[in-house]
Formats: sequence, structure tokens, C-alpha cells
Amino acid sequence: MMHRTAEFLRSCQTFYIATVEKDQPRVRPFGALDEFEGKLYLITSNKKPVFAQLKANPKVEICAMNSEMKWIRIAATAVEDPRPEAKAHMLETNPGLSRMYSVDDGIMEVVYLRDASVTLSSFTAPPESWTF
Repeated sequence: MMHRTAEFLRSCQTFYIATVEKDQPRVRPFGALDEFEGKLYLITSNKKPVFAQLKANPKVEICAMNSEMKWIRIAATAVEDPRPEAKAHMLETNPGLSRMYSVDDGIMEVVYLRDASVTLSSFTAPPESWTF
């Protein structure tokens, strides 16, 4: 089901990740993801507020809608993976990111989603749910 989730997010091109900063929700667009070792990975910079927010509270929600008016909501825990192999795979899968990051640049961070609870909804069908 993780692959199905990744494919849906790719079909949307942009998805939105919500984090928390103290008592304030924060939402921002993301577009890059990777499937590596059976996990769904995201990328960010350790210089961005989103990374500090994930370190303080790793609970996230992701939401996206595709052109068929179906939307996905994912509640999960973001787990940091400092391994060079995970970073390298992210860059191989998303070569455009090489303009901003490199495996050993000291700023690139990858996280994977753990304990993900997913709901896929539409205006015309009952919601579907799964976990990974």
C-alpha cells in the first residue's frame, strides 16, 4: 500500500505537509518523494524551519488532490535517516534535486514515514483506508 500512496502523490505533483511549531500548525508544499527499502521518503534541508519542526515533533499530516478530484490524507511519524545510501537513492530518483543538494553537503536530510494511516477520498465514492 505504500507504493499506491507514492503513486497517488506523484500523480498530484504537489502535496502539502503539515507540521507543528509550538502551538501553530505549519503547512508547505513538497513535490519530491522516493520509495527506498520499502519505505516512503521525503527530502528537506536542515536549514529550513520544517526540519526543526520535525525534530521537535515528528508527527505529520500530508494532503494532496489529483486532477480526478480524489484526495489523500496521510497521518504519520517522520523518521530521520542519516544514511548516505538513502540520500543517494533520493537524488537518483529525483535528479533535479542535484542542483540543490548532494549526499555529503551537510544540509540534505531525508525522512521516511512510519506508522502511516492513509485515507483516499472522492466526492463520488466511499473513502478507502490503509496503513503502511
